[in-house]
Amino acid sequence: MSGSKQPKVGLALGSGGAKGLAHIGVIKALEENNIPIDFIAGSSIGALVGGFYSAAKDIKQIEKIAISANWRQLLSLFVDPSLRQGLIGGEKIKKFIGNYIGKIKFQDLKIPFSAIATDLKTGEIVSINQGEVASAIRASISVPLVFKPARREGRLLADGGLSLPVPVEIVRKMGAELVIAVNLDADYFANKDDNKANLSFYKIANNSINLLRYHLASWNVKDADITIEPKLGIKLGIVHWNKFLDGKDIILAGESATKKKLSQLQELICQKSKKGLRKYFDF
Repeated sequence: MSGSKQPKVGLALGSGGAKGLAHIGVIKALEENNIPIDFIAGSSIGALVGGFYSAAKDIKQIEKIAISANWRQLLSLFVDPSLRQGLIGGEKIKKFIGNYIGKIKFQDLKIPFSAIATDLKTGEIVSINQGEVASAIRASISVPLVFKPARREGRLLADGGLSLPVPVEIVRKMGAELVIAVNLDADYFANKDDNKANLSFYKIANNSINLLRYHLASWNVKDADITIEPKLGIKLGIVHWNKFLDGKDIILAGESATKKKLSQLQELICQKSKKGLRKYFDF
């Protein structure tokens, strides 16, 4: 529509470990269809992908990193936490992030970005949007029992997925008029026939945590305008992250899920554009 005011689009990238490579496919599909991204908020792996993209705005480069051996080695740090293995200090991942985005600060990003973490002392949601981006990402991805919590401004911070797995409310507060949420936990119940998984102590514990994530993420996305739910469970089965080898499949799942929502998304953008224009002509 000529002369229409296009709404500001915000992207809320959810937590979910290696499943977060789907975020790359989501961004690729949005770019290819000329859907603007004006704001990004991310939890955990969503903060990692979102932070990288906000810094360089080069999704093809991020995809190359994602399918490299280095990325797979990095993702192995997110898996199978064990007290026997102890806590990881986080220096390796901090160095990894620094190698790609350096010491860039939030005010120098190409897209406004917020990284979500959780204050372990108070349980509060912490939205980080100042200072060095790399340290903010490090805080957001601090999975309990895997990484030591990050200390920042007197707070003890851990994984953003503990409190806000899909940060819809944060990206809305940043100024987004249309929010696209990416929920990586939506297909948790896809593997209904996997009865064997219910037999082991580890699986019962893991499934219990995933149930909490499933319901919390579902609550988070209720106010999103569009929710993208990559179908990862059906295609990949129960993903053992330490055996994760092919990021291409997960990226493609993100692309596919986004393409299915494109017509709905474009219609919403059109509606909000007309609404924004109409207010200038209402007497």
